[in-house]
Amino acid sequence: MTTPPDRDPSDLPTIRGSVPPLRAWLRTFVIGLCMGSADGVPGVSGGTIALIAGVYERLIAAITAVTPGRILRFLRALTPLDGGIDPRGAFAELLELDVWFLVALVAGVGTAVVIVTRIVHVASQETPALLFGFFFGLIAASAVVLLRSLTVDSPFQLGAGVVGFVLAFYVSGVSTSAADGGGLALVFVAGMIGVSAMILPGISGSLLLIILGQYTRMSTALSAFVDALIALATGGTVEDVTTTAVPVVTFILGGLVGLFTIARVVRRALDYNRRATLAFLVALVVGALRAPVVEVRGSVGFSTDVLVAFVAAAAVGAAFLLALDWYAVDLDLDKV
Repeated sequence: MTTPPDRDPSDLPTIRGSVPPLRAWLRTFVIGLCMGSADGVPGVSGGTIALIAGVYERLIAAITAVTPGRILRFLRALTPLDGGIDPRGAFAELLELDVWFLVALVAGVGTAVVIVTRIVHVASQETPALLFGFFFGLIAASAVVLLRSLTVDSPFQLGAGVVGFVLAFYVSGVSTSAADGGGLALVFVAGMIGVSAMILPGISGSLLLIILGQYTRMSTALSAFVDALIALATGGTVEDVTTTAVPVVTFILGGLVGLFTIARVVRRALDYNRRATLAFLVALVVGALRAPVVEVRGSVGFSTDVLVAFVAAAAVGAAFLLALDWYAVDLDLDKV
């Protein structure tokens, strides 16, 4: 291997020397588990968990460190264009992205999401009233928590809130039919929007997936993909894996695009007019209360027994999130 002339080999990091201690890996992995569990249910944000755990700024710094220039330098270091292939130089670019932190965090998030979506998949088939009632309670309580932290003091901020509410309320009403006819294009868009929201404190990406009618669909798709992978080890076919992987991969690609585009737009909007942007985002939560009702009405209808189960589950969901807010979360939106 030759080193390009503009790099001093003694300054380049080694893989072994850059690996963090096991304790740091485990801590980050556990934080990822908590974030993934939060991201897996509407009403709770993984970004809020990151804020509580003290890694939010580090996460945002790692995401914003991904730039076209850094990607180009990484790729050039793996080609002979600059005097030779330079694996250590390429790895140095990865370290600028805090790669070990991201690997451990993403591993934790991914593990939790797989587990949570499995539970959601089963519950959506067996007890949809309880599932979406619980979600309704989570969303309602999170709306209360967020509204309590929000200050609106101008007509423009009020207008932004009204637009957010109307948009979420309308889309929630048509989400069930859109989920069946949207195809992979809608899955890609859902990935862009959902993953972008997952890193914002207080705003749930899963909630936005419910608004778009993609939450149950993607929970089912991910469960089917995991089942196909497990079956492959016990005699299943590769075709089953590739077929079930299509919506999952489409969602992930959309999420990557959204993470480096929409997430940046939202951050700039927050910098430009923080309160108006937050009013819009919080109003999305309020308007989304229609979504669980639509899901239950479309799947089993609202008989007396279903209504009682829905209300009881909503009370449990609301109590859970309010308890979390009381004991653990002190979210000041003006500091986000």
